[in-house]
Amino acid sequence: MTIHHDTFAGVYPAMTTPFTDSDDVDHEQLAADARRLEAAGVDGLVPVGSTGESATLTHAEHGEVVETVVDAVEIPVIAGTGSNSTHEAVDLSERAAEAGADALLLISPYYNKPEPRGQYEHFAAVAEAVDLPQIVYNVPSRTGQSLDLDTVVELAALPNVQGYKAASGDIGRISEIIERTRGETFDVLSGDDALTVPTMSVGATGTISVGGNVVPERTTEMVHAALEDDFERARELHHELAPLFRELFRETNPIPVKEAMEIRGYGPADLRLPLTRATDETRAVLEDLLADLEESEVAEA
Repeated sequence: MTIHHDTFAGVYPAMTTPFTDSDDVDHEQLAADARRLEAAGVDGLVPVGSTGESATLTHAEHGEVVETVVDAVEIPVIAGTGSNSTHEAVDLSERAAEAGADALLLISPYYNKPEPRGQYEHFAAVAEAVDLPQIVYNVPSRTGQSLDLDTVVELAALPNVQGYKAASGDIGRISEIIERTRGETFDVLSGDDALTVPTMSVGATGTISVGGNVVPERTTEMVHAALEDDFERARELHHELAPLFRELFRETNPIPVKEAMEIRGYGPADLRLPLTRATDETRAVLEDLLADLEESEVAEA
């Protein structure tokens, strides 16, 4: 597979936001998570996205989380700064830039569901206001609508819009976006762990990954194998990790991934309301899956 450029390539875990017993952001644990993931070989980090419970963080907390992650690592940091309010998206993006973020991840406007022209103007306004590489994020299960395909292609021509996070589950649509943006400085990243290898088979350059928080080494090996056109190894790892990838979404993200991280000793699984802890059934399933994966990792070591 030929990659037309290397702005965004590899594994970028969508980081969780740890909380203390008093429901404050636990910056010490956050920095430790960032350093752990960097040491595991990931290519960058994505704090304060959906997995980071951005919906229940204040704007001040957004900036503080980004600053903590930036200060903890030397790899690129892509800050989630989207909103259904263009004014708020610009404000969050400016705060992230001031905190040292290397790039921005912008979810499409949710709830108010703009028409295609409004979608374009929303992202164009952020691109004009903040001079950082930006990834537009299509996740209709969260936003209630899918980004218009022609609008994505139009956005790809803007200098600061350099990527697309695909979480629609529609491989045909993803393939068409890749096909129609090959002449631009524009990468497509999987936003669905279970579809990372299939998406890379049609030209995506990596993943913004939930599972990468739990199994960063394995996820990175899988994605880098695909980048090197070793799809035999990539498929092998895909099938090994697929049961975990599925179970990490058996309840609303990031409920299961925080539970899995606690099982692995990566800090408490506390969430902010209205999200609540995983059920006992979910925890038991995750414990079994992670035990099996640990045995596999030990056997290969």
